[in-house]
Amino acid sequence: MHICLSDGWGGLEMYPARIIPELQRQGWEAHGLALAGSRVAVSLAAAGIEPLTVPSRGRALLQVGPVLTYLKRHGIEVLHCHKSSDLRLGALLASLRPGLKLFFTDHMGVTRPKKGLYHRWAYGRVTRLFAISEATRARNLAAFPLPATRIQRLYLGIDLAPYAPQLDEAARQSLRLELGVPVGSVAIGLPGRLTDGKGHEVWLEGLARLRELASDLAWHGVLIGGLTAGEGSEESYVARLRERVVALGLQERVTFTGFRHDLPRLFEALDVVCVPSRNEAFGLTVVEAMAAGKAVIGADSGAIPELLEADSGRLAAPDSPDAWAAAMAELGRDAALRSRLGQAARLRAERQFGVTAHVAALGEAYSQA
Repeated sequence: MHICLSDGWGGLEMYPARIIPELQRQGWEAHGLALAGSRVAVSLAAAGIEPLTVPSRGRALLQVGPVLTYLKRHGIEVLHCHKSSDLRLGALLASLRPGLKLFFTDHMGVTRPKKGLYHRWAYGRVTRLFAISEATRARNLAAFPLPATRIQRLYLGIDLAPYAPQLDEAARQSLRLELGVPVGSVAIGLPGRLTDGKGHEVWLEGLARLRELASDLAWHGVLIGGLTAGEGSEESYVARLRERVVALGLQERVTFTGFRHDLPRLFEALDVVCVPSRNEAFGLTVVEAMAAGKAVIGADSGAIPELLEADSGRLAAPDSPDAWAAAMAELGRDAALRSRLGQAARLRAERQFGVTAHVAALGEAYSQA
């Protein structure tokens, strides 16, 4: 049973529904526990399982009896939590029903020690903690009251198939025009939630300097992500970005797309994908862009350098607009280089970051327990 009692919507919340179909293909009977009416619950239903639901995180602890009954009725032996706050319930269930194995994935990358009495009790019941990168595993080893043998690095995986090119050239050009990209321009995109910490402002400064550094280069910036709180973004931050675009004189050269359901197709419309996040615990957007065969520029921080090798992308300092401008100029001017990097990135994604391999490793950990 995957437990995700979150009313938000991001990579963490999307994870259970993303992997459950593959778990089922590999022979596991999968269940879910979510907040009633949450997008997590809806996503689980869409993935083919009707989740058990509770009305709120606080009341979940009061529902421990019915949850235990559900676990017994379905013969569930493994619990997998995805938010640290959900460990209260997971650890309680494991305490009340000896034999349950409790797993936890640290999707966020812990930033402060968790070694108080409560944490020693809760994490002490965790059979295996999954770190989603080597960068986060190093933090996990320092922060959690667990021995190294119970903290395993397990890269996330995605379904690669949707990212394979599907558009013919006419459809691709039509989509580029819809995004405001002039004919003959290099489309430079930044996908992801519009929230602080994702590097949008440094990227915009980089575009402004690109205009001066490569005055001969025709380009257009595309900001992909929801514009409202309901779409997962910070509205005050979006307003600040719009103001910055105006201040930098980029109104005619940057498009805000809003939330889109067709991200794999948007990748087809882009020539360069930028991910300037300052401290990514993994970098799912990087992997998605790699799977799409795109030339990627990522921030030289957090876990992103683990994902991008020299022959499959470029790195730029997360706080240096000049570095971003230089990287965008290099890739913008060289279509053959973009193609080589994109092909290498796709191959690396196939080798390292497919959901089939990820779930196989996950299932092996479940089985060993």
